Amino acid sequence: MKNSRKNRISTYTVTAANDQLLNFLLSTLKDQSRTTVKSLLAHQQITVNKTVVRAFDHTLEKNDVVEVHWDKAAGRLLKHPKLKVVFEDKYLMVVEKDAGLLSVATSREKTKTAYSILNEYVKQQSPGNKVFVVQRLDRETSGLLLFAKTKEVQALMQENWRFAVNQRKYIAVLEGQLNTGDGSGRGTVTSYLWESKALIVYASNNPDDGLKAVTHYQVLRTNDKYSLVHFNLDTSRKNQIRVQMNSIGYPVSGDIKYGGHKNDINRIALHACELSFTHPITGEKMCFESKMPASFEKLIK
Repeated sequence: MKNSRKNRISTYTVTAANDQLLNFLLSTLKDQSRTTVKSLLAHQQITVNKTVVRAFDHTLEKNDVVEVHWDKAAGRLLKHPKLKVVFEDKYLMVVEKDAGLLSVATSREKTKTAYSILNEYVKQQSPGNKVFVVQRLDRETSGLLLFAKTKEVQALMQENWRFAVNQRKYIAVLEGQLNTGDGSGRGTVTSYLWESKALIVYASNNPDDGLKAVTHYQVLRTNDKYSLVHFNLDTSRKNQIRVQMNSIGYPVSGDIKYGGHKNDINRIALHACELSFTHPITGEKMCFESKMPASFEKLIK
């Protein structure tokens, strides 16, 4: 156990699997009452492997790292129906956004965005605080999103994005039964993306036409109408998955802009489910996961 009173964080490593989080905390924090421990959970002051966990019955695995944040972090108390803070320190914020929420402002919408919500929120801690955009998700794409809390950290991440970000994984429901031919369910789409004046992105096989985009995919399940597919990106291009999968004949369900059709869940079935990166200041490997939206099951079951 490491206890940093300077940062008011206590760190513990789990030595036995299948223990529930509340039981672990009660047995570990013997000087704290049951009420205090429950309050720590309720106020999002407990992280497991750098992810905030509030569930009393969360199952721990051997070597999980549990941290107790004794000081209430305002970021962990963000209350918004479409945005949740997954991780926050003084350098970065990892958030989970719902479909329908813009990442950043557009000419038509400037206030109802993840950026504006978080900016307003960190200013409650100190009027001089700000957040800075590191990456974006399309309005109708849900999942994990990264922001910096200083301009210097933003620059470090953006200038070294290819090396700092280890994994960016997505899950989507595609229209049609995606068949790779060899039975593996795995494939890679490589093309060159360019954007028209009408803000539509197109895919081309000509290297002179645009920026190279590489998307690896794995088919998880199919039914008569849809395929549930997992994606791992080598590049970070606007609308990359949506454009490339439409270009091979399997558009994302609900994506009317790029070849799809209206579906029963009234959204584009694309979710950013995993984000792994090297912390630009501490050098620590960070990994965050977000569950697939339950609504996707309605399409693929």
